[in-house]
Amino acid sequence: MPKISSIDFAPIRSRSGITVFAGVVLLCGLLSGCSRFRVEHHETVYVAVRQMYLHDRVAAVSNRVGEVTNGQALEVLEHGRRFLKVKTQKNEVGWIEEHAVIDSAAYNGFTQLAQQHKGDPVVATAVVRDDVFLHASPGRTTQRFYLLPANAKVQLLARASIAKTAPGAKPVHNSVAGSAPAAREAPAGKPAAPPAPVKIAEPVAKPSNGAEAAADAPVMEDWWLVRDAQSRMGWLLAGRMDVDVPDTVGQYAEGQRIVGAYVLTTIRDNESNAPNHDVPEYVMLLEPPKNGLPYDFDQVRVFTWSVKRHRYETAFRLHPIQGFLPVTIGTVPVKGGSARASAFCWRTAET
Repeated sequence: MPKISSIDFAPIRSRSGITVFAGVVLLCGLLSGCSRFRVEHHETVYVAVRQMYLHDRVAAVSNRVGEVTNGQALEVLEHGRRFLKVKTQKNEVGWIEEHAVIDSAAYNGFTQLAQQHKGDPVVATAVVRDDVFLHASPGRTTQRFYLLPANAKVQLLARASIAKTAPGAKPVHNSVAGSAPAAREAPAGKPAAPPAPVKIAEPVAKPSNGAEAAADAPVMEDWWLVRDAQSRMGWLLAGRMDVDVPDTVGQYAEGQRIVGAYVLTTIRDNESNAPNHDVPEYVMLLEPPKNGLPYDFDQVRVFTWSVKRHRYETAFRLHPIQGFLPVTIGTVPVKGGSARASAFCWRTAET
């Protein structure tokens, strides 16, 4: 077996006079330089206005290089003073005003809101009156993002009442209905009422004069957590939408605000104009036309259809109460079979 001699690492010169070690050093230099060619990860922002044009430069006179719309994601290339240089998915590059976008943290807030409430029951549906933005939390000055078009239908999930504040002022307080105080004990035989919403900004010392107390009380606003047809979620001012109620029963509101109308059952009337002559009968909830109430409704009415007179009639009325959403429609056992019924939490109105 031949003997293996030791390996000599002395430089070996080539014909060109360049040592092998030099070639190795050169190769290592090239490999270390490759680390500089890394993929850069730019931050992402999202368009928070209806639409906006991108411009080729920040100047009084500039050219439009692209158009972006609400909800669109943009890649940030450069930060300027009150402007951002961004790139669209179509590789359009231009400058946009910073106030027209939200960052990833704000966007993730809307995403988390949708995840947290994706299993919440729908208490009613409504129609948006005009184009309106969804907010991350109740309040006119809170972060807004998604734009809903006029006549868009939304699902109502939860209500909050807050004190209306002047522009630029901080809200006094806000709370989701039924989230803070403990539920009160209900009378025997009645379901326990869920906790009522926190009363907002009560004065420390209540004036003895009723007129002074009314003057010092803050103006309240009701907000609803809503979900649109694209499963986008956010808070919407109650006055910017109307509860979706058929006109056939909506006309019996008698000056009260309709909270919701739920189909209890249907009845056959061959002389009616209803589809397939099946007329729905409703359970309707109402409340006074006032914001900031510590309950969701104070009146329940059941409308049945008179086959003889071909019109709706009030079969049942419960008033005054302090009722809380949601309302569940189902079937209950009765003598000789079953019957449709509604269930909700309520307590008698305090005097």
